[in-house]
Amino acid sequence: MPRKRKLLAQLSALQSNSSFPPFDALGNLNTMPDGDSSPKSSKYFAIEKKNSSQLEADFFNQPCISLAKSFLGQILVRKLPDGRELWGRIVETEAYLGGEDEASHSKGGKQTQRNAAMFMKPGTLYVYQIYGIYFCVNVSSQGEGAAVLLRSLEPLQGLDAMRELRSASRKGPTKPLKDWQLCNGPSKLCQAFGIDKAFDQRDLTQDTAIWMVPGHDLPGEQDVVTTTRIGIGNRGEWAQKPLRFYLRGNKFVSVVDKKTEREMAAMGHFSCS
Repeated sequence: MPRKRKLLAQLSALQSNSSFPPFDALGNLNTMPDGDSSPKSSKYFAIEKKNSSQLEADFFNQPCISLAKSFLGQILVRKLPDGRELWGRIVETEAYLGGEDEASHSKGGKQTQRNAAMFMKPGTLYVYQIYGIYFCVNVSSQGEGAAVLLRSLEPLQGLDAMRELRSASRKGPTKPLKDWQLCNGPSKLCQAFGIDKAFDQRDLTQDTAIWMVPGHDLPGEQDVVTTTRIGIGNRGEWAQKPLRFYLRGNKFVSVVDKKTEREMAAMGHFSCS
């Protein structure tokens, strides 16, 4: 018995001096308050969070197409007023190249009060409204008037809060949204993350309510599908430019281009599944 008490005392001392969180605190990452074991966050979110140094100005300071591709796999973080954090992995983007791009809000190099953020330093948020109701969020890059549209996220943390925010913007009684429906579109992700016009012209490297951190498992070129943008309409050759990028096989992408995927597979870019 004395030996057992000694071992228990040593174990207690180790636990009290350890810098690691208690075991059950880690377990609670994926456990509901009522004991339900259904996940509140992505199964690999704990791994992502360990390496969560904020992306800085140098990351955003790259050409538009390069930045649009580099965003894939990175993490958008939104801190709500009540302190809850929402985390989402970027899985789909579109590049808008500025003056020459007929589909860009800054086509012809025209700068207005609405699109001013597109001409600000790389890493500045450009938030605009469509149909007088919904918001879309972009991030400025190198290039006069160039920016990247964030089209879809894979939710990692704060899924319950995302559902609350999405439900608040939907009319009438609705069925609970599935995980893949929360952020699979530019306006949906803005609703789920509580992003509105108040976020326009904010700096992702300085803001305390929204920022980005590096992803843990970044994709390679073989994992990225390059295709045409969505909803461009009558913009001539620019409607056919391959300026949308998404993670192949990711179920959180808004629109999958099977034809382009088959063509890329035929060219040996990746195996056709």
